[in-house]
Amino acid sequence: MEFEYWWLLGFPLFFGLGWMAARIDIRHLVRESRALPRSYFKGLNFLLSEQPDKAIEAFIEVVKVDPATVDLHFALGNLFRRRGEYDRAIRMHQHLIERADLAVEQRANALFELGLDYLKAGILDRAEEVFTRLGDGPHAAQARVSLLEIYQAEQDWPKAIAMARGIEPAAGESRSRDIAQFLCELAAGEATHSRPDAARAHLAEALEAHRKCVRANVLLGDLERAAGRAERAIEHWKRIEQQNPAYLALVAQRLLEAHRDAGRLEEGLTLLSGYLERYPSLDLLDAVFQYTLEAKGAQAAYRLVRDELRRNPTLLGLDRLIEAQIAGDAHPERRRDLELVKNLVHSHTRKLARYRCEACGFKARQFHWRCPGCGGWESYPPRRSEEFDLAP
Repeated sequence: MEFEYWWLLGFPLFFGLGWMAARIDIRHLVRESRALPRSYFKGLNFLLSEQPDKAIEAFIEVVKVDPATVDLHFALGNLFRRRGEYDRAIRMHQHLIERADLAVEQRANALFELGLDYLKAGILDRAEEVFTRLGDGPHAAQARVSLLEIYQAEQDWPKAIAMARGIEPAAGESRSRDIAQFLCELAAGEATHSRPDAARAHLAEALEAHRKCVRANVLLGDLERAAGRAERAIEHWKRIEQQNPAYLALVAQRLLEAHRDAGRLEEGLTLLSGYLERYPSLDLLDAVFQYTLEAKGAQAAYRLVRDELRRNPTLLGLDRLIEAQIAGDAHPERRRDLELVKNLVHSHTRKLARYRCEACGFKARQFHWRCPGCGGWESYPPRRSEEFDLAP
């Protein structure tokens, strides 16, 4: 194929057309930028400088100059919500919804943002109403998640169960653990109102939804023990080892008391001593120590804690070791010295022996199935991790 020299004449033409197009684009951008108020750029600069308060003031000026700026209304509403100024965020998004010229998609976005405003402000009935209206739109999945959050906050567990089951197919993720916890909440309510049969039915459903729901077996054991059936209570609590052995620490005291009620305290101590050896835990150690001290005396309790300290050195173990030494020492002066040391150690263990949420870090002296800080289910490990953190 021979080269056609006349093609060379086309290059200047193409270059000229490209230059003209670029000039037109630049002029268009310049016109648009000149049309925007200076406050808009000031607001952007403050946002980039992480000064949201000044950014809001600048953007409010822009809205006053040009009320038709929809995107800016959204930005302002979100900034107000992040700052905790929920009333201003609500007004901003309500103003958007009331506009007749708003596109369908923008109206749905504004409605969703308004629902978030109500939710963050704690106005749950209005938030529920808004998110229910979004059930068939582009925000349907997010609206259902928010509705689930609302039902949990209201402790409306039947609605929470139905919503969680509805979310599962669309989200492609299992909600079985949460559903089991909701059923346990229903069971706890029935037990409080002296309806054990209804409580058992909910717990059986919880185990069907999530076979590793430890809480269901904990509550079933409590129901059986309250009915005077210690043996059946023990069987429920022993099943926790197959579900998650770390949670045995939560029922250690219950297991020993049920064995004592059944006249088999020695067997209970042997069982929990085996658990302690296989699944070290401060709460297991504490329960076994107290009952060993009462049933077998100071020397047996001392040997128990000494052996455990060799395997897992902890401050709580040291605290119990000193307590056993005090109980077994008849010399008054040595007892006073040991009590002084014990008081020092105990003052530290009392501060450190807490449960800590893995999701948000919220600390509590009492174990919670649902974190009071972030609302997560089963986010607390069933052990007081600070003591193990301080172990050598």
